Amino acid sequence: MDKIAVISDIHGNLPALEAVLEDIAARGVETIYCLGDLIGKGPSGDAAIDLVRRHCKAVIRGNWDDFVPRESDPESEVVRWHQSVIGEERMDYLRSLPFMIEFVLSGKRVRLFHASPRSVYERIQLWDPDERRLTMFEPSPHCTEPVTADIVGYGDIHNAYVQHLAGRTLFNAGSVGNPLDLPAASYALLEGELGGEAPAPWSIQLLRVPYDVERAIREAKAAGMPEFAEYERELRTARYRRLDG
Repeated sequence: MDKIAVISDIHGNLPALEAVLEDIAARGVETIYCLGDLIGKGPSGDAAIDLVRRHCKAVIRGNWDDFVPRESDPESEVVRWHQSVIGEERMDYLRSLPFMIEFVLSGKRVRLFHASPRSVYERIQLWDPDERRLTMFEPSPHCTEPVTADIVGYGDIHNAYVQHLAGRTLFNAGSVGNPLDLPAASYALLEGELGGEAPAPWSIQLLRVPYDVERAIREAKAAGMPEFAEYERELRTARYRRLDG
């Protein structure tokens, strides 16, 4: 069976990304797909981009990858700081990223995107109504063919899960660098016959990888990044900053 690691939402957290890549290599997985948000929040967007370019077979853009290279508001301290870290060549790379990854696995049509099949900014939570989550399987102008997907994977919400809806499977790979469910890096592992049109066994596994959170916090503090306190709390507690207070 073929193995595909699906990572997402690295957010410039180098210790977490290194730990996940080490775990993927230890499992003998050679194909890695990245679902975006390489940058933002954490201090090492430059190193995260470089590692993803080196290790991932396919990379798509997330919302941070989309708006940071386009933002020109001089009042946006956070965006300007991340722009200065990654530099123009890496911003050009982010601008070039495609929207979606599509393939067939064991007779199932699989679509992977950052947030929804329609936009990198449309947020779909695991607790949303069935009707809203079912729209994740629908085609959009970003798809190569106007057909309904059998398996859909995404990132964006930093919460890993697998759900079966109306005979189809929806999963979220969670976040490598900024998980908001458990304080450990998350990624997904797909197994099956890649490119196989005939029905065959397949599986989705969600994996959690401990990493050096204290190192990540030290690196963020040393970098003098904006919103350090909020980032530190999120890494320690896996609780979204806007829920504090």
